[in-house]
Parts: sequence; C-alpha cells; structure tokens
Amino acid sequence: MNNIRAFVKQHGLLLLLTAVYIQMFTGRQILAVMIEPIKQEFNASDAQMGVVTGLAFALVFALLCLPAGRVADRVNRTHLLAFCTFVWTVTTWLGARVEALWVLIGLRMLVAVAEVPVASASISLISDVYPINRRAFAISIFSSAATFSAILALSLGAYIVNLIGWRDSFALVALPVLPLALSLWLIREPERHQSTRSPNTHHRGESLLKGIWPAVITLWQDKRIRLLILAAALGTLGSNAYAMWNASFLVRSHSMSLQNAGLLAGTIAGGASATGMLLSGYLADKQHGQKSPLDLAIKGHLLGLLALLIYLLFPSEYYLQLGDVRLPLAMLPCALAGFFSVFWVGPSMAVLTEWVAPSIRGIAVSLQTLLVTLLGFGVGPVVAGAISDILTPWFGSDSLRMAILISNISVLGSVILLVRLKRHSVTSDKHSSQQEANEHQGFTETDTTEYQGSTSSR
Repeated sequence: MNNIRAFVKQHGLLLLLTAVYIQMFTGRQILAVMIEPIKQEFNASDAQMGVVTGLAFALVFALLCLPAGRVADRVNRTHLLAFCTFVWTVTTWLGARVEALWVLIGLRMLVAVAEVPVASASISLISDVYPINRRAFAISIFSSAATFSAILALSLGAYIVNLIGWRDSFALVALPVLPLALSLWLIREPERHQSTRSPNTHHRGESLLKGIWPAVITLWQDKRIRLLILAAALGTLGSNAYAMWNASFLVRSHSMSLQNAGLLAGTIAGGASATGMLLSGYLADKQHGQKSPLDLAIKGHLLGLLALLIYLLFPSEYYLQLGDVRLPLAMLPCALAGFFSVFWVGPSMAVLTEWVAPSIRGIAVSLQTLLVTLLGFGVGPVVAGAISDILTPWFGSDSLRMAILISNISVLGSVILLVRLKRHSVTSDKHSSQQEANEHQGFTETDTTEYQGSTSSR
C-alpha cells in the first residue's frame, strides 16, 4: 500500500505539473491563430500585434526570470505554483473582456508575471521527487509539454477560434486551470534533497541566501555550469530560428499554402520533437552511471544538423499528393531534424539539477531559461530574418533556405562547448577521486603511525 501511495504521489505530481505547463503554453501559443481577428477588431498594426503576441510577454519574462527563480528557492513551491496558476487563470480570462488594445497588452504582461516562476519551481520539485538515475526522463516529460501544446494550439486552437471567436477561446483556455491550482495548493511540498556531486555544494547554497546576484555570480564562476548553460542557449538559437521560419520556408521554397505549411510544420516537426525529447530523457536514465548524458546531447546536435542540411537542400520536385495536400518528401529529414534537435533538453537539465544545490536550483534553472529565451526566442528568429533580407538580391525566394542554414552554425558552437564540458568534467572527477584517495591514504598512514607509536611506548 505504501508503494502504491508513493507511486501515485511521485508520478501524480509530475502529471499535474505537466498539465499546468501544457495549459499555459497553449494559452501563449494560441495567440498565433488569434492575430487576424484581434487585429481587425482593434484596427491594430502588425507592429502592435507583435507587441501583443511576443514583446510584451518576453520583456516581462526576461526581467523577472532570475528573481522568480530566487523566490522558488525560498518559498513553498507547490503554494507558489498554485498562486501563479490562479493569477494566470484570472488574467487570461480577463483577456476575453478587454475593450482596448493597451489593456490586452497590460494583461499579457501580467500573464508573463504569473508564468515566469513555473518552469524553475516545477523542475526544482521534479528534481526532489525523482532520483538522478530517473530524473532526465521525468524532466523530458515536463519539457515536452511546450511541444505538445504547440500542436494543440495551432491545430485544434485554429478550429476553436474560428468556431467561437477569440474572446470565448481565451475563456475556454483559462477556466480548466482552476482545478489544477486547487490541487497544487493541497499538495504537500516535497523535501529539498541535497546534491551529491560537489563536496562544497552545501556551502555554496548557504552563502547565497543574501541575494540574487551573488547566486548568479557563483553559478557563473563554475566552469561546468557556465559551459552547460551557454551550450543550451547556442543550441536553441539555431533550432528555434529553424522552428519559427519553417512554415515560411515551406511556403517559399516548396510552394505550399500557409495553412498546409503550418499544419505540416506543427504536426510532423512538432510531433517528432516531442518524441525525441522523451526518448533522449529515457536513454539518459537508462545509461546513467555508464555513459555521460552529454553524449546524447552531442550526438543529437550533430545528427539534427545533418538532417537539417538534407532537409533544406532537398529538391522541391519530389513530393506525394495526398488528396488536396502536397506532401514534400523533404518532410522526412524535417522530422529527423526536429527529433534530434531537442536531444539535449532532458539530459542537460538533469545534469544541471545534479550539479547545483537545492537552495539555488531554482535560480540555476532560471538563469538557463533567461539565456535560452533571449538567444533562442529573441535573437535566433531575428538573425535568420536579417540574413534572409541580406541574401535576397542573390538567392531570391531561396534566401530563407540559406539564412536558416547559416543561423544553425550556432549549433556547432553548442557541440564544441559540450565537448569541452565533457572533458572538463572527466578531469574534475579524476582530480576529486585522486584527492579523496590521497586523503584516505593520509588518514591511514596517520593511524598506522599512531598505532606503532603506542605499541613502542608499551
């Protein structure tokens, strides 16, 4: 009975956290299919809609990311998530009642405030509930919520918005989250477990209770943490540039309609990404203690980059005609690119949570989220778009093809950092083992000398 209770408590919490994350990401990404009706109702410009759908949210999210991680390290995490979920529900529901565009922008900022602690607090909880040899798969399940919600928002969301309008769609997304908020409030917070990887980890955690920036500085001074976070950010820069421009690439280079291009990019590439994320987490747990989880991240980046190269250079003349839908054969390497490009997520996040103390785990996750958001979701698509504009006089409609390819050079940078990190970690582990052996030998020699001295005196 106790085993059943522990099983339900452990996996039930993961299921609840994932459900909350799916709902929040669905509410964020369904805006993509609300742009036109909102724009028409408020007579807004494209620039104003850019603020509504991205900039208002991203600025607040980036500004509060580190403080939110610090809060997750200090307060009851289940209660924090319950409160954030409740605020998210209210602000999302109020979005259906706005009468002015600036009010909607303000509400999107409040939604960002509610969402910003969710990832750090959730991963911190998962790290305490699951042991390190089962943690990567659990984190992959949680992280895959973003991909599944994209498929849900872009396919089913488009149908719902067309059926009941954007206002009622906001309400429909918001209200089911209330029971989740209540459930989180009633759950007892798991005990924060100590990391076992670093002998001075506990000292670090205790010395960082005074503020955010000392924690960030200490984390950044750790070469392993610095390399791991930078590798994640560089990898996301290229992969997200590809993801954001993929539908436009299919329209321009494969002569597809925007609707069919969006459907294929969401279901095939998105579904493959979710599958790859789950599989990499499972493999990382299965190989724990035998191989470094970083091997999966490195191989995933290289295989993903190779598949992306084939996809981008695949001739548009080869396709299958399925009814009215033209299915390019290039979607096969597209699926493989999506599958392998996220192989780093579960293993890398599991390594990060293992290397830092529980008392600063939230802020460590927030630091990675901040850089991934700024480089991946901020810089990546802009860089790809700018390169495409520059190359248009030479490549015409194929300029986007070259721009996506050039943008993904950053993935090679991620691979280089991960290789350096792996070598550094091996060297550090050998040094630590040698130091422990020397200390043990020193204790043994001291004990022997004392014993011989006591024998002689007798």
